[in-house]
Amino acid sequence: MSCLKLGIPKGSLQDATLELFARAGWKITLSSRSYVPTIDDSEIECLMVRAQEMARYVETGALDAGITGHDWVVETGSNVEELAELVYAKQRLSRVRWVLAVPEDSPIRKPADLAGKIIATEIVRITENYLARHGVTARVDFSWGATEVKVPQLADAIVEVTETGASLRANRLRIIDTVLESATVFVMNRNAAADPWKREKAQNLILMLQGAIAAASKVGLLLNVRRDDLNRVLDVLPALKKPTISTLSDPDWVAVNTIIEESVVRQILPKLKAANAQGIVEYPLNKIVL
Repeated sequence: MSCLKLGIPKGSLQDATLELFARAGWKITLSSRSYVPTIDDSEIECLMVRAQEMARYVETGALDAGITGHDWVVETGSNVEELAELVYAKQRLSRVRWVLAVPEDSPIRKPADLAGKIIATEIVRITENYLARHGVTARVDFSWGATEVKVPQLADAIVEVTETGASLRANRLRIIDTVLESATVFVMNRNAAADPWKREKAQNLILMLQGAIAAASKVGLLLNVRRDDLNRVLDVLPALKKPTISTLSDPDWVAVNTIIEESVVRQILPKLKAANAQGIVEYPLNKIVL
């Protein structure tokens, strides 16, 4: 039987990835003492690998495919095929930024001010390339973690990843510039990508994962309304495209089914009720395949 060897990111993306697979329809079970999880799909074999190392193992063929950050593909210089973005991260559904940051009271205001300074970061290659683009010579030290606390005693500046900037602000750091914007990506070994079965399996997996991501912040709404009040209801609904309108057994009534952002439900439900909508049902979504 053909099998897709798939790398699952261990570390900060791990929980979010396992949850995403569950919503997409795959149950991955991981023992606390094992790096080889089980998955309820006989055509997929999983291995837990740190995101920082994922692209290298995919490049060599130890894995057919894997999920990692675009940043780590760039940092390792790995020759892999990025099949798709999967825009989710540790805390929320978003891209992340690697930013150049300094203490709030630092005199450094722009990249040129870094000349002769020390920068601490996990992404040494990306940072060195960034400095080269700005014509700046500075020392870039690899940081094993807790990078925010290394300024100003151990470094003049840092390049650190952030989703919201909250951790940087909490450590009284000021962002100077964005070095790289990154998203989680599905990468594939180039030889494996040339195999029709493995490529189709990977693309079908991506389709379901992207559908789960698209549905994560949305809910479905189903309601009934008299035809005479339909336009008032439609004026209230912010639809994904156009709502589905179905005739009920009573020809004077219709059912309206649509998808909306969960964050706006509390604002529009009272308006729908005021527009004479009845039997309003909010229901969760697992996937939206566009």
